[in-house]
Amino acid sequence: MTDPTMALQFVYSNQNFVTDVRRTTGNSPGMASPPTSFDTTIQAGWTERLKRGLFRYHLGDLQTRILPGPHGYVAQLNIQRGIERRKPQEILSIQQEFNAKQFNFNKINPDEIIFEMLKDAVGGSTSHENGKQLHQSGRMVVLVNVSPLEFGHCLFVPDPMRCFPQVLTRFAIQVGIESVLLSSDPGFRVGFNSLGAFASVNHLHLHGYYLDHELKIESMPVKPLLPKKGFYRLMDFPTGFLFYTESDGVEEVARAICQVTDFLVDGNIAHNLFLTRGCPPCDRVPREKDRNSRKGVRIAVWPRISCFGAKEESAFNVALCELAGHLPFKNKKDYECIAEKDVVDIIQRYLLPDGDFLRLEQQLTCHLKDL
Repeated sequence: MTDPTMALQFVYSNQNFVTDVRRTTGNSPGMASPPTSFDTTIQAGWTERLKRGLFRYHLGDLQTRILPGPHGYVAQLNIQRGIERRKPQEILSIQQEFNAKQFNFNKINPDEIIFEMLKDAVGGSTSHENGKQLHQSGRMVVLVNVSPLEFGHCLFVPDPMRCFPQVLTRFAIQVGIESVLLSSDPGFRVGFNSLGAFASVNHLHLHGYYLDHELKIESMPVKPLLPKKGFYRLMDFPTGFLFYTESDGVEEVARAICQVTDFLVDGNIAHNLFLTRGCPPCDRVPREKDRNSRKGVRIAVWPRISCFGAKEESAFNVALCELAGHLPFKNKKDYECIAEKDVVDIIQRYLLPDGDFLRLEQQLTCHLKDL
């Protein structure tokens, strides 16, 4: 990889977080918030590289349908991704060490880099300057995913030259949350697949992309576990945990999430994360007047059954976006014919049994309470 310090630098501070996002109905003209500098930089950089032919396929307008049923699954036909994407690496352990001989993000075409994110810890406005005077805690390189799921699909890679394996760090989690807060688009999502949970590259990275459809995870009711830590349990399918934060609590919640994911890694439990704008946590579906509020970020954490060398599903793989309700299909037949019940049956095969999940919930609640 070309020295990341030569890449375009996107400088931001907490002052750039967007705290008044609301989800509109029908995407009527004039109702959407104007894009932020973060949005325009990602979208322009992504589109420019698409035009230059850096992608494995042309994404186009994906066929999309909402499956009938209470879960509101967003199904999309993306045959090319299933055919053209790079073959996943052989993963044998959730704690597998980084292997420089395998594909990693230091081997990409440098033109795939959109920018490098730098945080100005002392404030100031967003800029694209070189940032030499800034106080930053880490480097996050943002590059296009050449096998995209959706518009703007990019990868967030913390300091690629340090060769971190695919295990979350507090810095990666925090910048993931901050990226959602830097966007004015409620459809911008960030996610993570651990090893054993359909991560295809053992080099620390998160996914970011735009999906212009509401997902149930944005307003799903939750059960409080440790509200002071922002820790809840999702009350509807698929079973998992939820954290929530607004712009003033990012560091504390990122720390708590990392304590959970570290616990899962130590226990060899595979997991997926999904970060999205969402309603404040509540034990019931929000009232109509509160339903469109997206001031904060919901971070879903799904512990799941590990998959090592397992045969892939023919319709879709169960990873970060599928658990959140976004289903990229590999073939037209399944896309056109599948019913919500079939989707639930597929996803259920990858979730922990109820007894194992409840034991894990008790362990994590005690673990977080003691920290």
